[in-house]
Amino acid sequence: MLENDRFFMEKQYHKFYELDIWKEGYNLQKEIFEITLTFPKYAYDIVSQINRSTNSIIANIAESHGRFHFADKIRVLYISRGEIEETQSHIMVAVSRKYMTKQDGNLLIQRYENLKMKLNGYISSFRTKESQ
Repeated sequence: MLENDRFFMEKQYHKFYELDIWKEGYNLQKEIFEITLTFPKYAYDIVSQINRSTNSIIANIAESHGRFHFADKIRVLYISRGEIEETQSHIMVAVSRKYMTKQDGNLLIQRYENLKMKLNGYISSFRTKESQ
């Protein structure tokens, strides 16, 4: 095996849960879940929606990992990107209803924005592979 081949093999991911973007999304999802435990009981609608959207982010990243064709992977990753936007919207609503502080909300929105940028890079890498 050539030295370059060994480097390439070490950098490949074998399971979805080894992807940095999945790990980051998973950690954010756990954090959001903990935060929603502090929401008032009557806020069940926003709790349900935000927990579903945060879970959908990582579920779609995992699903894309199991897809064979680049176009199919990209399509599912676009769904994940949309779920990030939805989650950010839910965070804004939670802040407006004073279920969380503006500071905490802004921090979470920024962290999801960073995740979206990494997801965009991941999508771009498939676009590059697809065109080769």
